Amino acid sequence: MKILHTSDWHIGRALYGRKRYEEQEAFLDWLAGTIEKEQVDILLVAGDIFDNSVPSNRAQEMYYRFLCRVSNSQCRHVAVIAGNHDSPSFLDAPRELLRFLDVHVVGGVSENLEDEVLALKDGDGKVELILCAVPYLRDRDVRSSEALESVEEKEQKLVEGITAHYKTVLKTAEKQRDELEQPVPIVAMGHLFAAGGETVEGDGVRNLYVGSLARVGKDAFPDIIDYLALGHLHAPQKVAGTDNMRYCGSPIALGFAEAQKEKVVCLVEFQDGKARVSEIPVPRFRELQVIEGDLVAVSKELEKLKKTGTEAWLEIDYKGDEIPGNLRKNLDQVVDGTGIEILRVKNDRVLQRTMGSGEEIELLENLDLDNVFERCLEAHGVPGEQREDLTAAYREIITEIQEADSNKE
Repeated sequence: MKILHTSDWHIGRALYGRKRYEEQEAFLDWLAGTIEKEQVDILLVAGDIFDNSVPSNRAQEMYYRFLCRVSNSQCRHVAVIAGNHDSPSFLDAPRELLRFLDVHVVGGVSENLEDEVLALKDGDGKVELILCAVPYLRDRDVRSSEALESVEEKEQKLVEGITAHYKTVLKTAEKQRDELEQPVPIVAMGHLFAAGGETVEGDGVRNLYVGSLARVGKDAFPDIIDYLALGHLHAPQKVAGTDNMRYCGSPIALGFAEAQKEKVVCLVEFQDGKARVSEIPVPRFRELQVIEGDLVAVSKELEKLKKTGTEAWLEIDYKGDEIPGNLRKNLDQVVDGTGIEILRVKNDRVLQRTMGSGEEIELLENLDLDNVFERCLEAHGVPGEQREDLTAAYREIITEIQEADSNKE
């Protein structure tokens, strides 16, 4: 049995205002072809299918066209769970219809946790895999709020709630397996932030919960799991160094900081009850490059790129001491008439000179939400002893806003 693990497609995501449908469509076409080439039996999509809770018509068309193609291949089952960017109700809406195509969707947590345990059958009608399809667990799904809780108490309850959820679901899976005539693998899915997980600056990975320390440890996942397919972190990696617990990562670079990072999907083959995992590299469907230096160095690099015929998207990080006039206009003229497009020009030196300081200047575009709030606390002289509670309240509000956005019909 072969399983392919992918996640974090983020269909509809833009990069500095430019939609990336062509890349995303090319990836889905490649993925469908890889499923056919590798004779994959089961496809797992571990959340963040779309980049927002109300995907465009084009994003939806790409998603459903892909599912139709895969369901018409030798692939017997497709399992999709919601991520924190997805709307649970939107994904769940066509669930009964998609089931006829052997596409199993779990958008949100239901009252009956057995709904998250799927017995997937082979071509002869025998159960070949028990799948625990656990979607992104929202704060309200796993934690009851109490007055006067500290940040540490909230984070502890979150981790305890997530751990309890997985143990309950896995207990149901184990019971189902015990009732079968022969043992079959148990595979679990999830969309969360595991302790020790690595992110890349600028990759767009959100803090999922109130506070910043609510990371789920390896001990949250019972030993009966034969393979754990996770989504949310965009860099491929193992959980606590464990070979059969993995993030496959996003299939395309979601920002310039990831431009040179290798992207993969995970191929899992079960032999004698053991999961053997290998990574299949995903081609780059659009080159992203960062060029830095003074005007001469940048211009030379642009001339080299022009000769290659590339259609790369570029970020220019200007490092020159001079303050050239019309920098963006001059750079655009260098690549005019080619397939190269400059999406962003960073020119911090202008601001530094204008402010009359040689010190590094922090720009709003380089700060995340938490950084901005911290600057506000500093600007208003809020005492240190009050900052922890205010920060916790702020993060709770942000979490509620993000979750409300995900629940829009």
